[in-house]
Amino acid sequence: METVTHGQALARFGHALSDPTRARLLLALREAPGYPAELADRLGVTRQNLSNHLACLRGCGLVVAVPEGRRTRYELADTRLRHALGDLLGLVLAVDPAACPEAADKGCC
Repeated sequence: METVTHGQALARFGHALSDPTRARLLLALREAPGYPAELADRLGVTRQNLSNHLACLRGCGLVVAVPEGRRTRYELADTRLRHALGDLLGLVLAVDPAACPEAADKGCC
């Protein structure tokens, strides 16, 4: 286990949110803990793809795996993440499409 600085923690959080599937996965886990097969079905991704995203989120320290017999349940690593995600969802962003005319092609803002 490694302790990171505030800047590193924000960078990891930003990395996690930079992928649409990971962002949707965090939002799903914000609602309730889940099992990989159910989360994959809910998000419409393959189990392998979901597994890769869960590994990334675990590595970023945002998600933990909780063994339950032969199954593993995933949940947010800290209840404060639920509130942080809620605060982010409450933001209203003013986006200027002219600032990045290739946004649709590049997948950025």
